Amino acid sequence: MAQYAVLIFERETPGGVADIPPEVMEAHGRLPERIAEQGGRIIAGMALEPTETATAIRDDLVTDGPFIETKEALAGVFVIEARDLDHALALARLTPIVNGGVEVRPLLGFEVMETS
Repeated sequence: MAQYAVLIFERETPGGVADIPPEVMEAHGRLPERIAEQGGRIIAGMALEPTETATAIRDDLVTDGPFIETKEALAGVFVIEARDLDHALALARLTPIVNGGVEVRPLLGFEVMETS
């Protein structure tokens, strides 16, 4: 099975995670089970701290906050296994979203090179 990153974008609110309705948080908790029922699997998943905690690096410039201001910010990511892109898109549609959307990207496999 192929691996895909599902990037979750939401509009940031002053209360952050506290502003997410409880039923949406509960739906996120059920997501692994729902994806498994559809023949996929979540390999990993993480929520991100708000963009105000970000540090951006471009060339030699290091700045506080995100590099680009947008209405929607990257709020989390999970990695899934799916049969193909169509299957990955169907699984990603199960993601509970309040004010945003998801982006699905195939992952490139490569070996991690060890340094001495």
